[in-house]
Amino acid sequence: MTNPYRSLRVEFHILQSFPVTCLNRDDVGAPKTAIIGGSTRARVSSQCWKRQVRLALHEMGKPLATRTRLIGELVKEACKEIMAPNVDEAKAAQCGAKVEQIFIKGTSAEKKGKMEAEQDNSDKTDEKSDTLLFLSPSEIKKIAEAFAKENFEPDKVIKNKDPKKQAKEVSDIIGKPNFAVDGFDVALFGRMVAQAASMNVEAAASFAHAVSTHKVTNEVEFFTALDDEAVRKGIAGSGHMGSLEFNSATYYRYVCLDVGQLWENLAGQFLPEAIEAFIKALYIAIPAARQTTQSGASAWEYAQVFIRKGQRLQVPFETAVKMKDGGFLEASKEVLSQYLSKKEKLAGSLFGKIDSFVFGDDESYSIDHLISDVKRLVEKVHPYGN
Repeated sequence: MTNPYRSLRVEFHILQSFPVTCLNRDDVGAPKTAIIGGSTRARVSSQCWKRQVRLALHEMGKPLATRTRLIGELVKEACKEIMAPNVDEAKAAQCGAKVEQIFIKGTSAEKKGKMEAEQDNSDKTDEKSDTLLFLSPSEIKKIAEAFAKENFEPDKVIKNKDPKKQAKEVSDIIGKPNFAVDGFDVALFGRMVAQAASMNVEAAASFAHAVSTHKVTNEVEFFTALDDEAVRKGIAGSGHMGSLEFNSATYYRYVCLDVGQLWENLAGQFLPEAIEAFIKALYIAIPAARQTTQSGASAWEYAQVFIRKGQRLQVPFETAVKMKDGGFLEASKEVLSQYLSKKEKLAGSLFGKIDSFVFGDDESYSIDHLISDVKRLVEKVHPYGN
């Protein structure tokens, strides 16, 4: 069937202000930054915010996949469920290890010597990935069921010695997944499996790194902690001293949801429910770093949401905004609105706008209204049909 939503996108241009926070830390524990237009800006990586959206979806009870290096443990547990009540722990572990050693470098199965990876030559190991494998529960179950048909003897299921051919065997076992059932996050954020291209899934949601609209300088907090017992005994001085870096910023977040790709990844099922869940998760998701000590719990301040066909459009904020009315939010709103308006005029018919909505100025227009409007406009392009 022809994709009725091809090239249809929902674009989110979000402004979100945070006080003292360290939302996303670098390798030395400092808030991440980037140089834009010659000035240092606060930054939160796209990966960081995407993970929080996934966790928010989980809290909503949406069916999600598992992203892990320990894929062998998942396969083992699935095999044990099928075996029950006559569980053979060793056989289940061998099945899990067989799958894990195909995809993951330096697997626990290899390190523990549970089985020998079958290789044609020693450098075939380099073809394996050191990234995480992203599989849905139903995909794990299919793999376990394939082992069950061969009495949980892994070499009768994965027969080839070449790692790429082994990966193809696993891919054939999985077949065409149904992410509408239990892999909504894979449908949204995609999947890349270097060893088996047929398992790759194009992401429907793309996230830019969130960056401050203005210049930011990280600050250092010096802190001390008192020793309760020492204080009780009258011993002077702190029990612990240290320092942490932090900043405060108004962030610009750009997120694009490719409705056509999402429809394709979900096999045309539950599209309105998926759009609603995604927007809700996007609204409530906040990076988790130092939440107990700095509690960055600020919601969207302002957003412009476009439903359009055409080239994606992100606002660069190349020139750092200057303070206005005691802060950066109002100046950021002006720059955002002016930039989008100008680009819409310059793009003409190529801009492909169907409609747009402003969130944050009108108190009577809640996130629920925004969700309803987005779903209504998407349905206007093509009626939903699960």
